[in-house]
Amino acid sequence: MLEQMFQLPYEFCVPDLLFEQELKGELGDRLIACGLDVVELSPEELTEAMSVHQTSGKLSYPDAFALILAKERKWTLLTGDGAMRRLAHEQELVMHGVLWVVEEYHRLEVMAPADLHRCLTAISVHERCRLPMVEIRRLLTQFSADE
Repeated sequence: MLEQMFQLPYEFCVPDLLFEQELKGELGDRLIACGLDVVELSPEELTEAMSVHQTSGKLSYPDAFALILAKERKWTLLTGDGAMRRLAHEQELVMHGVLWVVEEYHRLEVMAPADLHRCLTAISVHERCRLPMVEIRRLLTQFSADE
């Protein structure tokens, strides 16, 4: 499912710190090969990200970097982190989560409904899944009807 994200008509990037701390290695190399862009913050953005990290008390440095990139460059934020979603909402940033990506796969026919159903089912039963089950069930029903 991850590689298909780069078939969507959007550009995806991560702050360099997030890449270094969370993606570097085989996964990161694969994502860069797919089209992921690793972005450096300007000195001003870096200062603001450090401030957000210190004042929020809940955001990691990589998350603060991503939030500030989205804010300062007027980019859409893709996140599932609750604290980051709240801050982004307070700052009126455009943001989406995992289920939006899944819906885009369907809307733009990047993945077949049967494949989406299978992948979303696997995600939903994972022990660390925190996605809203009501929305997952709605999408699973939709994908079943579209098969």
